Amino acid sequence: MSDQAITPTKLPRHKSDRHQSGYVYEASNAFHVRYYTTEIVDGKSKRVQRSKWLCTKDRNTGHGSKTAKAVQMLAADHMRTINAPSRVITGDDCKIVDFYTNRYLPRIQTRLKPSTLRGYKQVWEQHLKGHFAGLTLQGYESKLGQRFLQSLTDTQNRTTLKHIKAVAGAIFKRAKLDEIIPSNPWRDVEIPEDAKEPANTPHYTMEQAEDMITALVEHVDGQLVIALACFLGLGPAEISGLQWGDIDNESISIRRNKVTNCGVGSPKTPSRIASVPLIGQVRIPLLLWRAKSQDVSDGAWVIPDLHNLTERVIKPCVRKSGCKWHGLYAGRRGACTAVIEATNGNYAVAQALLRHKSMTTTLNVYKKAITKGAFQTGMKQLEASLSK
Repeated sequence: MSDQAITPTKLPRHKSDRHQSGYVYEASNAFHVRYYTTEIVDGKSKRVQRSKWLCTKDRNTGHGSKTAKAVQMLAADHMRTINAPSRVITGDDCKIVDFYTNRYLPRIQTRLKPSTLRGYKQVWEQHLKGHFAGLTLQGYESKLGQRFLQSLTDTQNRTTLKHIKAVAGAIFKRAKLDEIIPSNPWRDVEIPEDAKEPANTPHYTMEQAEDMITALVEHVDGQLVIALACFLGLGPAEISGLQWGDIDNESISIRRNKVTNCGVGSPKTPSRIASVPLIGQVRIPLLLWRAKSQDVSDGAWVIPDLHNLTERVIKPCVRKSGCKWHGLYAGRRGACTAVIEATNGNYAVAQALLRHKSMTTTLNVYKKAITKGAFQTGMKQLEASLSK
């Protein structure tokens, strides 16, 4: 049953947020407790009196009078939630959209990596901006977030819902630190149990990588991009961030990320700042492209505009040849799988190639199912070892 408003003259005014015991009283054959609390009225904090229904009067259940132990315990349980520090609101309320635009976004623009910032902005524009429209920080409740995520289960998978929750939670965490709200309502929001699991992310086999390189025979810069992704496992931002000074005869050093419309920044994690060895499949297109490039000084970009090259050249040529295009990250996942198979299951080599801090990331995110041939080879090796 919902709280009932009580006439303000019935109780003495509490001028502070000190501990309250509440006052238990009987009405309509039931017991209630009344108390003071702070609520938002017309966008402003206001001290009001409220009443909470506790139980029906019933001597058979121990609820025979307002002084009964069972009734007093119910009152005490409710008053603990009222007396909790989280009930105190310390700052002026404001609309969530205004807080994001004027306070949160300017702050994260100088703190998040360009790729992470772009992801946050995308989640805000596609999902949260419309949901938060017209709502205030102090007026927002966990149940609104829960209902919102539930409403998306038909169109969004579990991973997307986690991203939405993460961004929303970060916004309200900032509001809490700014003392506008007492607690973060998104902490209590859970991912719906019926959320769809994401589809398996695609990856390229080595045969598919070679087919794409063949399709780009007239575009050696495109061949180099595919080789860097599919054979060395570089991500798009790492490829875009390569400068000629990062390359020597034996290796390529990953030192920076470059993201379209987001600028240049450091790699995703410190462990991603490392060198990977050059192999023949990459060295050949690299030398050919270096010979054709107009500027090969140390500070010049190896691929000046990866986005334009991908959209204008790589994708059309790959699709025209009959190959399926899954994006450059599919090359990174394929490189992980291929190196594990080629080294008879040496996951440490794959971890070093992808420069993951944790082996768990390598296996859970990037390792794909081995090919049928590799599986058969593995079983033959098992058979041979058992026959010795």
